[in-house]
Amino acid sequence: MDLIATVVAGAAVALFVYAGLSLLAPEERKVKRRLAGLSEFEAEQAAEAEPLLQPFAKRVVVPAVSLLSDVVRHISPGDYGARVRQRLVSAGNPSDMTAEVFIAAKIVSAVAAGVTCFLVMYLLGASRVALVVFCMVSIAVGFFAPDLWLKGKESRRRAAIRRALPDMLDMLTISVEAGLGFDAAVAKLVANSTGPLAQEFARTLQEIQAGIPRAEAFRHLSARVDVTELSTFVTSMVQADVFGISVANVLRSQAKEMRTKRRQHAEEAAQKAPVKLVFPLVLCILPATLIVILGPAIVSIGKAFGLIN
Repeated sequence: MDLIATVVAGAAVALFVYAGLSLLAPEERKVKRRLAGLSEFEAEQAAEAEPLLQPFAKRVVVPAVSLLSDVVRHISPGDYGARVRQRLVSAGNPSDMTAEVFIAAKIVSAVAAGVTCFLVMYLLGASRVALVVFCMVSIAVGFFAPDLWLKGKESRRRAAIRRALPDMLDMLTISVEAGLGFDAAVAKLVANSTGPLAQEFARTLQEIQAGIPRAEAFRHLSARVDVTELSTFVTSMVQADVFGISVANVLRSQAKEMRTKRRQHAEEAAQKAPVKLVFPLVLCILPATLIVILGPAIVSIGKAFGLIN
């Protein structure tokens, strides 16, 4: 009797679970029934048509980029990929781009620029020498254009980190002096801040929570960002962790120093502004001014000497 009761109870539980799953996933059951009802020919046709139903980017672009990335990986120098990867990390991994995809984009850009220049120069009827020269220049420009784009990304991200560092150090100092531990203060900072520096602190906090020693996680942070001010802060924090110095004192002194450096960078940029204004002044404003001022004088002199009627 006990065995029968156990079997009946198990069957009831299984039936209840089956009914619950059927209610939770009715669409999947309908699809399975339809697939089971297909003939062998219809199943073969569906298997052949399924890849064609994928988006064009997934069917064509992604395999082409993967193939070109494999070719680039074999022909490029060994350390070049590592340098590109480091630059992408410093730029914040824009569009989740890998080093192979970036190098492939450089090659595609160079080929596209060369073909475009060739077509334009050919339609304009340029000579062979001019055609070859302009095509070579266009290929070089197209090849290095992604590098300029990535360099701009790196520069803007480093500038944003440099501007945000003093304020974030002030927030860390307030949190630590209020009684929070350093890791809790960083977590509080990440939760209430945005921007590249907050993202880097979040990644460092994740590494610490994953079991990586704090000093090593800070060194990873310095290597990823490659900002002098942040490297100084990392060195100070590692030394404080090794020698047992008060974190609050280190944060307070670092925040003060970073504010001073930020002011110095602002003063340096202000001093560079007049020098940068010389080029548009000489190339754009000065020629127009000379034409306006000297134009009538040249016309009068020409009339006086009979050069102009």
